Amino acid sequence: MTKHVAVLMGGWSGERPVSLRTGEGCARALESVGYRVSRVDVGRDVAQILTQLRPDVCFNALHGRFGEDGTIQGLLEILGIPYTHSGVLASSLAMQKDMAKFVLAAAGVPVPHGVTVSRFEAAKRHVLAPPYVLKPVAEGSSLGVVIVKKDRSHPPQEIAGPDWTCGDVLLAEEYIDGRELTCAVMGDTALGVIEIKPVSEAFYGFDAKYSKGGSIHVLPAELQPNIYHEVQELALKAHRALGCRGVSRADFRYDDTPGGTGKLVCLEVNTQPGMTETSLAPEMAAHAGYSFGELVTWMVEDASCER
Repeated sequence: MTKHVAVLMGGWSGERPVSLRTGEGCARALESVGYRVSRVDVGRDVAQILTQLRPDVCFNALHGRFGEDGTIQGLLEILGIPYTHSGVLASSLAMQKDMAKFVLAAAGVPVPHGVTVSRFEAAKRHVLAPPYVLKPVAEGSSLGVVIVKKDRSHPPQEIAGPDWTCGDVLLAEEYIDGRELTCAVMGDTALGVIEIKPVSEAFYGFDAKYSKGGSIHVLPAELQPNIYHEVQELALKAHRALGCRGVSRADFRYDDTPGGTGKLVCLEVNTQPGMTETSLAPEMAAHAGYSFGELVTWMVEDASCER
């Protein structure tokens, strides 16, 4: 009997447009390899819709709050529907960046120095010596990220404005110069390492992530072999420390600038990495020999409850 897969996409977080692209791409790929697919644009009636659909598996293509933070995972556990990616605890923990850092550091994964602050406090004074980075504690896709440069005399004011939509709690972290690296984990295997080179932005922001031509991906990253393997080992260690399942992706900074610190630090772990045409995890899987159809098939067959 053909397995019925409900692809959960959309939702109402700031990452809704990306999730719709991820979901549609995955739905088409699943159909192409023979699954029966229902596309579900997730709203607050999702439990009712899934009860009516009665899928065999939910492919979680949601990003951001309610889809990536353990919320939808808990609902699927209650409904008893197997699902892809990480479970309740790992999803919630990885999404809460300040809490995840404690766990990663305890597991021996190096993380940047930082402090958790209110956005209003961060707008009044420099909470760290510049340069530093301000990011919402529970958003993805670089939404709300502000880089405070070394020569900036006053803290950023946009974070205290009435149109700010990324939450009241921010994580302030030291700015690490150098290269942007990322490595996906599939099951219990670290895939290749990509160096990301944004084309027009100072960092790998939202547009660089999701616009065609917004960044250059170098795979395999041109690193010394020991550094390349260290990134893979740390990605796998971070995946295990947070209790991730399925596919995850860990992001790193590596300062190999002339006279730099030589630091390699883990910035965060993504439990729902993007699966669009410009996304990194499918690219790394392809480098390891998995077509996009094979990747999503693996994810569906890996799905379960109690993850």
